[in-house]
Amino acid sequence: MDFIAFRKELHRHPELSGQEYQTSERIHSALKQLHVDTIIHPIGKTGVAAVIDSGRNGKTVMFRAELDALPINEDTQLNHESLIKGVSHQCGHDGHMTILLRLASMIVKSKLTKGRVILLFQPAEETGEGAQWVLDDPVFESIFPDVIYALHNVPGMPLGEIFSKTGLFTPWVISVAIRFKGVVAHASEPEKGLNPVFAMIPLNEKILSLSSPEKDKPDFALITPVHICLGNKDYGISPDQGELHYTIRSWSYSVLEEIQRTLNLWVKEVHSIQNMECELEWTHPFGAVKNDLSAVHNIKKSAHEAGLTYHELDNPNPWGEDFGLFTQRIPGAMFCIGSGEKCAPLHSGKFDFPDELIETGADLFFRILMNELTEKS
Repeated sequence: MDFIAFRKELHRHPELSGQEYQTSERIHSALKQLHVDTIIHPIGKTGVAAVIDSGRNGKTVMFRAELDALPINEDTQLNHESLIKGVSHQCGHDGHMTILLRLASMIVKSKLTKGRVILLFQPAEETGEGAQWVLDDPVFESIFPDVIYALHNVPGMPLGEIFSKTGLFTPWVISVAIRFKGVVAHASEPEKGLNPVFAMIPLNEKILSLSSPEKDKPDFALITPVHICLGNKDYGISPDQGELHYTIRSWSYSVLEEIQRTLNLWVKEVHSIQNMECELEWTHPFGAVKNDLSAVHNIKKSAHEAGLTYHELDNPNPWGEDFGLFTQRIPGAMFCIGSGEKCAPLHSGKFDFPDELIETGADLFFRILMNELTEKS
């Protein structure tokens, strides 16, 4: 199989979270082509799991990649640019999937002598839903692993270098939508209505004041406005509707909970003091990734065996990752693999996954697997 060509085919045909039907079919077909005997399809709604079993006692080791793309217009001008307007693999999940397929080919060729490997292609990582879908699927119990691993490419880090840390690896994250309903009026007589903007502006200032963005502090909390709207472009109308949307992330679940309690209280105050309907919706929760000490040691050992440079991170990464739901139930770890210091940022229209990482990532995963299977229990 030409893995680079396959990665580019995935890139041309991205699908949003929970809609990865064609993507999972492509993965399923590729696994059959690679002579993987047991394929669970679907799992977690649109996911796929490849099971490679030696038939002998040993650990069950799982590796996870993501199926979904983002609602972003690509602007790379590449031959394999997304064919779907407004949807693209600007996080590199096309590359992560291809790494797992290359890993499958290596495992099939090597013929396992003990244990079992599960290659999980998980849906809906970007919305924080997919890991829970997989965990809730009854079939997951039949492939429940002893240890689980994942990677993520990260621009700005040297190409092919490995970064990880024990303990907290990514934060707790949640998003919130606050919706306001006032009273519409003529723009010349706003006093006869109730315009949400007069509640939205001071509330926004109060919410942003809760940020504590110093990443080296245990009370780190970052609140980012992601969407704000008010009425429509009707210049004769004082509007009656508005919305504020934020993402909130912290190293500490208790800090996140305290911010949630504060926002719930403030929204109730808007309703009671300003007599304005105001509702709050919490959405897109991401559990923190917590890396197991033994799993991180294996990543470091395997990286050195592969001749790769390994770095210990001083602080967790600030981005959310639903792999955290797995690490809260299963020992495991996630690591970063550098996409290059000149690589465009993740979630930008210019990003494209570096194909050089396919072999690097698959080889490192394979060494991690071999070390897990040969480790004495």
